[in-house]
This record gives sequence, structure tokens and C-alpha cells, in this order.
Amino acid sequence: MPSPSEMSPLPMSDGKPPGPRAIPFFGNTFMARRDPLRTLTEWGRKYGDVIHYRFFGFPMYILVQPQDIERVLLGNPADFVKGMTSRANPELFGNGLLTSDGEFWRRQRRLANPAFHRENILRYAAITLEEAVRMMEKWQVGDIRDVHRDMMKVTLSVALRSLFGMELGGRNGIIEQALDAITRNTSGLRAVASFAGLPTPARQRYFRAIGEIDRVVYELIALGRERPKRRTPSEAAESDLLTMLLLARDDEGNAMTEQQLRDEVITLLLAGHETTALNLSWAWYLLGKNPEAERGLHAELEQVLGERAPEPGDLTRLPYTERVLREALRLYPPAWRIFRTTSKPFEAGGFVLPAGSNLVLSQWLTQRDARWFPEPERFLPERWTESFTASLPRFAYFPFGGGPRVCIGAGFALMEATLLLAAVAQRFRLHIVANQRVEPLPSITLRPKNGIRVEVQKRRAVGRLPGTRVQARRAP
Repeated sequence: MPSPSEMSPLPMSDGKPPGPRAIPFFGNTFMARRDPLRTLTEWGRKYGDVIHYRFFGFPMYILVQPQDIERVLLGNPADFVKGMTSRANPELFGNGLLTSDGEFWRRQRRLANPAFHRENILRYAAITLEEAVRMMEKWQVGDIRDVHRDMMKVTLSVALRSLFGMELGGRNGIIEQALDAITRNTSGLRAVASFAGLPTPARQRYFRAIGEIDRVVYELIALGRERPKRRTPSEAAESDLLTMLLLARDDEGNAMTEQQLRDEVITLLLAGHETTALNLSWAWYLLGKNPEAERGLHAELEQVLGERAPEPGDLTRLPYTERVLREALRLYPPAWRIFRTTSKPFEAGGFVLPAGSNLVLSQWLTQRDARWFPEPERFLPERWTESFTASLPRFAYFPFGGGPRVCIGAGFALMEATLLLAAVAQRFRLHIVANQRVEPLPSITLRPKNGIRVEVQKRRAVGRLPGTRVQARRAP
């Protein structure tokens, strides 16, 4: 069967795809609405597979069909550049893997790839399990906790130790507060005001937060340069992510500059902890609302682990645990939209979109479409059988993007989420507190707007973690 890109195109229209009416100058972006995700969902139902709207002076086109998404993500990278992503929050991400394009991006990707080889991911698994125990030692049965905040804290600790190879002490709190201020400035109407450059109080807090993160990151890069004994890539392979980046060289023998290191560290730090934290947060929420799925998870943990704690070798033995996370990624994808800008005309859904069109590929819309996911609003981990996965169109499900720019840390994120979910669910049941409104806040990522409050309930006592403790240095 030919791939979508090889199929004969439908007759094309020179008219614009359907979409909502625009307001002069401001346009009609769904991000300016009171409930952006509800608006986006309504647009998908009303206007079909190609939706036109305007964001200030930018023409925007939402693509819903997996075959159109495939043609973008697997097409010639020169035809689909990052576009709006590069213009959004440049002072935060700089020119790192998330925002760069062309040969510079390819160079940076080659330099960063070794840090995410399988053997390194398994080494970071030991850190993940240690931090899970640290977190749970602070919990008491009967506690009412914001599980989203707890997941953010534990995944930040894992990311910082994996990235810098040391305990950061008070720097953890500085980074945590700064990241919270940044996220608040990149959601809803604040995101629109930020893009327009309006000098709001939230915007000022945003720049102060970036300054705080920059100060800590440059300090840690300087500390990394002072480590005298690690000088070769083979030695770096046994080290932290920062050391590997410091020692990486391109084909001409060039190392990353201070600015490049800063941009990549910031990108890995933000993407390396929040994606996993959100996957886990929404998984706990969905499990709390679906007792049958929760019982399935507990049954697998009883069968595979018994009374011992999870370990890295269990990753391939917990298929239902993985399905829980996969289904949570479908319903609440942390990266819920991808931007690209066309450098030449592009055909989609019977329309010719002109060069310079800004494309929006929305995981939120496509992954909740009943054409590919029966009962799309239901949380059904058991849907992820091998036969179902094989029957899906290739890009009906793309929580980590796809093609050459697929998320470099996807393997790390899935490893971390699986072990954290297993470790916590083996010891505790997290009961969703009644009479709270849990709703997603569309920002750079998809956060629970007011957190997720749970009551900690005891399940069972578990033996100590197996294996040798990973020794973490403390930062000076």
C-alpha cells in the first residue's frame, strides 16, 4: 500500500480552509479564549481537518489528518521550519534543539545523541528509583497532597542529578520557583500578551525568572569545566549529561560555546522533567477516576514485583504500566501542539496553503478523534494491544513528535515515568479528593491548572531498593 505522501493528491482549492471569523489586528486565536482547549475541540468538530485562523498578522492552519501530519514531520526539513516555535520565548530556549533549524540543529543533535544511548538511560534509572524513595519517605498515610507538585519536584531532582551529576542544595528551590513563574507567563491570555511584547507584571516576573535560571546554569557549567579528570568521550559515557556535552566535539573538532551549552542545558532541563511530571500527574488523575484501570495496574505490580521494589530490569516486564502511561499521553499530551512554517506552498485536505503558512499539528485534537480512537474521551489502557497499535495511522498518535525531530529524550521520559509510577503505586494508592475542579491549562505544556489534590492511602510495605546506591556529589 502506498504511503500518504505517495498517493495521488485530491483536486486542490485556491480558497481558504474554513475557520472562525477574525477580529482586525488581533485575529481569532483560540489561546485568547476563556477555555482554549474547548474552543480548539469545537473548531475541530465544526470546521474539519484543515482549520484556518489568524494570530495577530500570522496566518495559521491546524492540520488534523494523520497523513497530513506525516507529510510535515517526515517531509524535507527545509520545507517545514520551526517558525512560530522559534519566535515564542526566544529568551528562554535560545537556539537549542527545541528551536533551532537546518545544519546548526543537525550538528547539535549529533553532539547530544550519545547522552541518550540506552546504557546511559539505564544508569539514570538508578537515580530515578532513589529519588522515588526519597519522595515517599516524606509522605504519611492520610496526607492531602498536590500530586502534580510532588511529581514536578521528584522529576526535577532526577533531571538535575542526571544532568549535572551532583546534589544542588538550595539551587533546586531557585530553579523550581523560576520554572513556575515561566510557566505562568506562557499560558492563556498571558501567552498572547507575552508574544505581543506587552510589559505586564507577569512578563517582568518571567524575565527575572530566566535571569535566575541563567545564573544557576552558568555556575554549574563553570563547575563542570573544573572537573579535571574527565577528558575523553569514553570517560564521559560514565558521567552526567553536562560532562558529555562539555566533551562532545563535532566533525571539525569544535566544542559547544558557552551560549550553546546554556541553550541545550535549559532545553534538556525543561523538557527533561516537566514532560515526565505531567505524564505522571495526569496518569494519577485518570487512575483515580477509573478504579478498574487502577486495579489492573495493581494486579500487574503484584504479579511481577511481589514484595520487592522495582528495578531497571523490570521495564520490559510491566506492559500494563506502560499502557497506562501511553493512554495518559493520548488524552493529556504534555506537548499538545507542534508548530511548523512552510517555505513553499503545501497541499492539505484539498487546499493549497501558501508559502509562509504557519502549521499547527495538535496532539490534543488528533489523539482524541473517534475515527482512530473508539470512545476517545474514555481512559482505556487496555486499548493498546499490538493489533490496535498496528492498525493506527502512523501519526494518529504522536506525543513525542516524529521524524528526524522526534523528542531526543523520549526514551528517558518513558523509563522514568514507568519506574516512578510502579514504585509509588506499589506502596500507595492516591485517592482523588472530591469537590475539586481539575482542568488542563494550555501553556508551553499541558498542566493541571490548580494542581491535583489526592489523599495518600497505604497499600503495602516494600523491601529496600536493590543494587548499589548512585553516589551524587554535592555542588559547592
